[in-house]
Amino acid sequence: MKVLIGQFVTESNANIPHLCELTDYDLAFGEDCIAKMQIRSVFERHGIELIPSIYANAGANGVVSASAFAYIESCFLKTVQEHRHEIDGIYLMLHGASEVQDLEGGSGDHHILLEIRKLVGPYVPIAVSCDPHGNLKKEYAEAIQILRSYRQSPHTDKEETYEKVTELLCQLLKQRQHIHAVYRKLPLILGGEQSVSADEPVRSINRYMDQLEEDPRILSCSWHVGYIRHDCAVAGCGIVVIPAHTEDQAYAEEIADQLADYVWQRRHEFHYTGLTAKPDEALKMALDYEGSPAVITDSGDNMTSGATGWNTFVLRQVLALPQLKKHFLFAPICDPKTVEQLKVCQPGEPVKICLGVGHDTLSERVELSVIVRKSGEIARFVGDELIKVFGQGILVSVQGKPIDILITNTSQPIIVNAQLQHLGIDWTGYEVTVVKQGYIFPDFKAQAGFYVMSLTDGATPQDTASIPFKRIMRPMFPIDQI
Repeated sequence: MKVLIGQFVTESNANIPHLCELTDYDLAFGEDCIAKMQIRSVFERHGIELIPSIYANAGANGVVSASAFAYIESCFLKTVQEHRHEIDGIYLMLHGASEVQDLEGGSGDHHILLEIRKLVGPYVPIAVSCDPHGNLKKEYAEAIQILRSYRQSPHTDKEETYEKVTELLCQLLKQRQHIHAVYRKLPLILGGEQSVSADEPVRSINRYMDQLEEDPRILSCSWHVGYIRHDCAVAGCGIVVIPAHTEDQAYAEEIADQLADYVWQRRHEFHYTGLTAKPDEALKMALDYEGSPAVITDSGDNMTSGATGWNTFVLRQVLALPQLKKHFLFAPICDPKTVEQLKVCQPGEPVKICLGVGHDTLSERVELSVIVRKSGEIARFVGDELIKVFGQGILVSVQGKPIDILITNTSQPIIVNAQLQHLGIDWTGYEVTVVKQGYIFPDFKAQAGFYVMSLTDGATPQDTASIPFKRIMRPMFPIDQI
């Protein structure tokens, strides 16, 4: 048997001033595509041959340009057309939040699946793993036999989810059933920072889904948080349930109703996880904390949700303090022009910079006299393995202030220790570290003595009810008090 595989990942934030172009993607084909998708071992165990199409991962970024999407989709469809006569099944990793410029319906994920279905017909088994911070719709879900999202946020169970979905597909290929995913849309819209899996009510929702999956009539259950960084008709939470057998389809409909009601009845329990505060209070809390290290997450400029990382707002907060007794690290602030200026400088060299891209008041330029400390690669890691280099980072110290700043030429978030270790930076040696995250990521959470989410302004605002949505379904809680 043969299974076609491919991956398309973009978390499209419409609030940033540039499109996601093809050059923003980590692209791979052939054996490299298979390796990057991390699912080879499951299929080998079942003696199934893989047909790779394309691996395309831009992470959190802007709305996808029409030309970039046209190329990526063409790679999927060309491979399907070439191998249509030998495809027994299809496995795709589709993020779910890929808004595409001028595309009918908006969603690149939905469009790719629709076009593939046109080529292979309604019965070829398709399995999709996805990010819970993606948007679904009924037609999309029902065109898929197996659809499952990660349980954990932050997404520490990616590999586990890939393995589960591919194992379910292999089993389905051996014991073919006429099934499809069952979908329920909820009139509930949430941000990722209100739905951390280590906290309630998500912890209880995950436990309930685990219990539902113990029923032999149910293959899988998912709760999809949805994505709020572009305004679209399919935004909002959703439920997906997969029946085990053809005769279980109606039962899966019942379970989907039960799970939807379970989540809905907990709508008032969703909240920011951990400590949150307005910017001035968040800074005061970190300064008042007697231990070390403390972490402030600049949530309005959260690069893990597609923000640019340009904002100098928190830096200007700190610089404005009359006396600064704690040593600060900003990791990072993105400013490509300043990196270009600094990359010719030697360690220990003093230089005057104007930090900030000046796009708006949040990214306002700041004149600084700094000492260049070190430079290195901004990279993505899986565990301790370097996966891809995205750009350059240069660490500087502000003269006369206990402030170090990692300045980068890429909007790649710093979320794991390995990224800073690769640059020769030990963030735990600083009393306060400021990162461009929303909810704090596990490496920082594990080592921080104190952490607070600063409710800053920017491309990733946290107050869902205040976002001026125009295209979403209404009424929608908490925008409307249902």
